[in-house]
Amino acid sequence: MANDANTVFDLVILGGGSGGYAAALRGAQLGLDVALIEKGKLGGTCLHNGCIPTKALLHAGEIADQARESEQFGVKATFEGIDIQAVHAYKDGVVSGLFKGLTGLLASRKVTIIEGEGKLSSPTSVDVAGRRVEGRHILLATGSVPRSLPGLEIDGDRIISSDHALTLDRVPKSAIVLGGGVIGVEFASAWKSFGTEVTVIEGLKHLVPAEDESSSKLLERAFRKRGIKFNLGTFFEKAEYTDTGVKVTLADGKTFEAEVLLVAIGRGPVSQGLGYEEQGVTVDRGFVQVDGEMRTGVPTISAVGDLVPTLQLAHVGFAEGILVAERLAGLPVVPIDYDGVPRVTYCHPEVASVGLTEAKAKEKYGDDQVVSLKYNLGGNGKSKILKTAGEIKLVQVKDGAVVGVHMVGDRMGEQIGEAQLIYNWEALPAEVAQLIHAHPTQNEALGEAHLALAGKPLHAHD
Repeated sequence: MANDANTVFDLVILGGGSGGYAAALRGAQLGLDVALIEKGKLGGTCLHNGCIPTKALLHAGEIADQARESEQFGVKATFEGIDIQAVHAYKDGVVSGLFKGLTGLLASRKVTIIEGEGKLSSPTSVDVAGRRVEGRHILLATGSVPRSLPGLEIDGDRIISSDHALTLDRVPKSAIVLGGGVIGVEFASAWKSFGTEVTVIEGLKHLVPAEDESSSKLLERAFRKRGIKFNLGTFFEKAEYTDTGVKVTLADGKTFEAEVLLVAIGRGPVSQGLGYEEQGVTVDRGFVQVDGEMRTGVPTISAVGDLVPTLQLAHVGFAEGILVAERLAGLPVVPIDYDGVPRVTYCHPEVASVGLTEAKAKEKYGDDQVVSLKYNLGGNGKSKILKTAGEIKLVQVKDGAVVGVHMVGDRMGEQIGEAQLIYNWEALPAEVAQLIHAHPTQNEALGEAHLALAGKPLHAHD
């Protein structure tokens, strides 16, 4: 492992999150000499503050709900409450195991790990901890942090970010969640399962507004049924402390009060003060601008992950990091089709999708060229056994391929694998319909939806 002061690495990566470590692992596998610079813990947001710990909290919430609702399955169990310290111990155990695995994997691939805060000092070097690290190519992968709004100070006390929410030492009695996107609805869902009274405030007209409108409406219906309150279509005005918590005022004068306010309005790129613009890298609203092969305008510098204006998903960061490593190793690469990336929101019920929404498909192909079909999970045996409601919606170009799959229901995230193949392989409904799906599975609902769209429904559908 070459790591003395005179080494010029093939690739120097600034940031050890999903995009950075994927590029490091793939680059090392392809014979590149790689240095990875990280100021915090390897694994970044996804492993320590995002995907992994939040899903552990959501699973703990699911267990709580199952204990409360066990009698409907003929099982006598009692729910005695949430031991939040034990929940954190479980969550931290999952994170710790994955962190150790990642650290070991990077070591086994002979990636040089450099701890400290790095700053781009030339198109081919990064300064870190009093040392200049030289590289033939630099990959910027500095990720993101929770956003706030002007005048809204996240203090970690009563006004908190998702980072604070993950380590909160209690289950709040009541919470306002500002933002009805992925992060907001996931925390709202987990907290409700833990026993918190939750109100979601979303300025746009639907929860999970990036999803197909029918998915948003189904989630809203499910949240209503669960007792999760929400206010849609009016923007936030201000927040102030009260004697017992926080009061939020909206633009229309409506007010809400709760013990804590979770600010979940998305994540902003980490790019300030890191020397990017000084070295000729184009930055717009904090995001580093790249082409389809993740190149910046500077030939020796690429950028990936939450730092660039693509989908803020760990698996997108992985794919972008791998693309850069393969390009630098001389392999042919293909730009990512971001519509073909699977998206899952892990609230209860789950929302999963790939491809175009019906609205986007109509915009692209014309109103009269798009066909959609909804298949209710009520007709699916396994969904009945699980007592989950929801539907699968297919969006098809008339007489052509399925260009969107949108699913709502418990465990729908586990169905996204086949759905992404359907979209990415431009499958016709009839081609999917002739595949035999296992019975009784929820996956069967995906098969039956395509049977119906192909004009040979096995059962009645909506």
